[in-house]
Amino acid sequence: MRLSPPRTNPRTQRGVYALEFAIAFLIFFTLLYAIICYGVLFAIRFGLQNAAEDGARAALRYPVGATTRAAKAYDVARDQASGLLPIAPTVDAKICQVASNDCSATRVCSILWEQRCHIVVTITASGLKDMLPPLPAFAVPDTLVAKASMLLDGRTP
Repeated sequence: MRLSPPRTNPRTQRGVYALEFAIAFLIFFTLLYAIICYGVLFAIRFGLQNAAEDGARAALRYPVGATTRAAKAYDVARDQASGLLPIAPTVDAKICQVASNDCSATRVCSILWEQRCHIVVTITASGLKDMLPPLPAFAVPDTLVAKASMLLDGRTP
């Protein structure tokens, strides 16, 4: 006895294309939405990193003193990072010794290699989950940190 394939009536196949389109549309829309959201996240991160690097470079242009250099680095980083987000990011600029990583006010910066100093500019943006489009909680970080460091010349007192 030979079994023949079941005959399908064209009327029973109505709506299959609409169902396939709905499934494919959901998959592609989800993928496009994730790409756009992560693109926004990477653009914010890139802007914060550029602001931190520009702040560190600004410290090289003002060789008056350590506090003036740190203040100028802070101002430049804050000004550039403030336009990126509706929430003001936290900016920190400090001058530290390279060898001992001493960031206190009593550190000594000179031409000697053991006493060379560098400036560290850190920008922290918190509360991103409230600002970004909704994604699953595991997929979006709540905090982005950008950090830049630059070796200062020996003229810093």
